[in-house]
Amino acid sequence: MTNENWVHMVDHIGNFLAPSMAKDHPNLPVVKAEGCYYYGADGKKYLDFTSGIAVENVGHRHPKVVEAIKDSADHLIHGPSGVIIYESILKLAAELQKVLPPKLDNFFFANSGTEAIEGALKLAKYVTKRPYAISFTGCFHGRSIGALSVTTSKSKYRKHMQPSWLTYQLPYALPEDLPQGADPEVFFPEKLERDAEKLFNHQVDPEEIACMIIEPVLGEGGYIIPPKAWLKKLREICDRHGILLIFDEVQTGFGRTGNWFAAQTFDVAPDIMAIAKGIAAGLPLSATVASKELMDQWPLGSHGTTFGGNPIACSAALASLEVMQDENLLENATTLGNYALTQLDEMKKRHPIIKDARGVGLMIGIELCDPATGKPDGDMVMKVLDKCLEKGVLFYLCGNVGEVIRMIPPLTVTKEQIDDGLAVLEEAIAELS
Repeated sequence: MTNENWVHMVDHIGNFLAPSMAKDHPNLPVVKAEGCYYYGADGKKYLDFTSGIAVENVGHRHPKVVEAIKDSADHLIHGPSGVIIYESILKLAAELQKVLPPKLDNFFFANSGTEAIEGALKLAKYVTKRPYAISFTGCFHGRSIGALSVTTSKSKYRKHMQPSWLTYQLPYALPEDLPQGADPEVFFPEKLERDAEKLFNHQVDPEEIACMIIEPVLGEGGYIIPPKAWLKKLREICDRHGILLIFDEVQTGFGRTGNWFAAQTFDVAPDIMAIAKGIAAGLPLSATVASKELMDQWPLGSHGTTFGGNPIACSAALASLEVMQDENLLENATTLGNYALTQLDEMKKRHPIIKDARGVGLMIGIELCDPATGKPDGDMVMKVLDKCLEKGVLFYLCGNVGEVIRMIPPLTVTKEQIDDGLAVLEEAIAELS
């Protein structure tokens, strides 16, 4: 099929794909991807500052990953783990043990972030024999029923599908809640202590809580970076009441925050972790991770998978880990993330429409507002995204009303590419505002 013919199909995408799949932004027709670029069916090259939504951490189609995929396909395409066993899944588990926090050394491999969350919740409930979970307002953990029960980034995700699992919510550490002049490293831990005590006194006894689940950096909810002391207080509260702490590192993992995982960035170790996205350079793979002590209490039949831990995906993940180490991508994420934030701080001074630029590593959010009112401006974000796309740079959005531009380039990005992308962003903002 020629480019012209299949691009014509894009104009009628609703005849082929459900609106819930087809109506995202921007439905750019592409024919190839390489490194930090998409190559459009229109003949243009697009700088990708989305990484396939924080997936392509080692860049699109890295040669070592492609080679690993081809080699694996020559030997094994599908392997229902447990029925058969194969080298790549065991070797991947062994390599992941080296980069994860201590004691997170046992794995249940699945296909997606949502599946990893489902596994984490089920493991926590099974092991503790407790019925309830606590999540944090604004966090996104997925759209399946279990994951949806702890997802609160947007109410539309739960509309007509209120989950059957009863959960409770605590407030995230949001900058707008910080009193003027207060130290966030003091204020937010004290507030969390009060909020948790109030919840336990009035709504649910802590002995009925199996787990607390949190994104250590708020993702789809707006790219909010909490104080380290706040996450440490959360760990302390969980320990006090025998509650398991789950980190949703689906988006923050594999170098995105400048360390292998945000748990290391914030120096807080969870009991259970959900990992996905950047794990396998674009192939479907995820894992629920915990200690062997916890996993040994989760017997055969209590959870299962047909496709989880696919041998080709595991081979791609092994190659991706090797690339990240050989090319010093953690250091690159830290260095260029700091550089990008410095440039954005200067841009903010020139453009009042930029309310905030925040980030850790190469996980950066640029919040836009109406300069007259200071209110979040999701409509302007969409205009800026479209204008940037016209100029050859692909960004994405997040936030409760879509008010934040996500800047999440591959960790292989160069300083020159950061400069190119930010120059286009500033041009778009200047033209529109």
